[in-house]
Amino acid sequence: MPETAVHVASGKVREVYALDADRLLLVASDRISTFDVILPTEIPDKGRVLSGLSAFWFARTNHIVPNHLLALREDGRSLECRRLAMLPIEVVVRGYLSGSGWLDYARTGAVCGHTLPAGLLESDRLPEPIVTPATKAASGHDENIDAGAAAALVGARRYAEVEAIALALYRFAAAHAEARGIV
Repeated sequence: MPETAVHVASGKVREVYALDADRLLLVASDRISTFDVILPTEIPDKGRVLSGLSAFWFARTNHIVPNHLLALREDGRSLECRRLAMLPIEVVVRGYLSGSGWLDYARTGAVCGHTLPAGLLESDRLPEPIVTPATKAASGHDENIDAGAAAALVGARRYAEVEAIALALYRFAAAHAEARGIV
């Protein structure tokens, strides 16, 4: 890093550095995290792949929503980004029943407040994509929540905007993948 960078945070797979008052550097490591647990083995160049995928999608979706990406650095694993205020939630749009969504469904028949048809199997395609919010835990596990709890955290109007943008991003990416025979 040619400029002075101050380490400000460690995530499950990323390190965050402050470049100045307006910019951050997000460095993707080769660590593996599954179900919010960091595994002991790394995958060589995983960070480069993650950063490359992020840069690919940010470049193709900025017509849907502006994003924080300023540049993908030469090392291939570092993203120079605008410093923005982060919402205290994340949203996952699910078109298929997998991961923590599958675990919730198997236990309750619902995912984040969305009651789903009975008899679905793990990784089944859902009738319609659903938005599944979660808290962003600084440490430990993120917790799946319903839309009402997410709206209470960020405001009803802001959450409605987040939900609409998330669905638009999902549909754009799904169409891109389907056109290439990926799903």
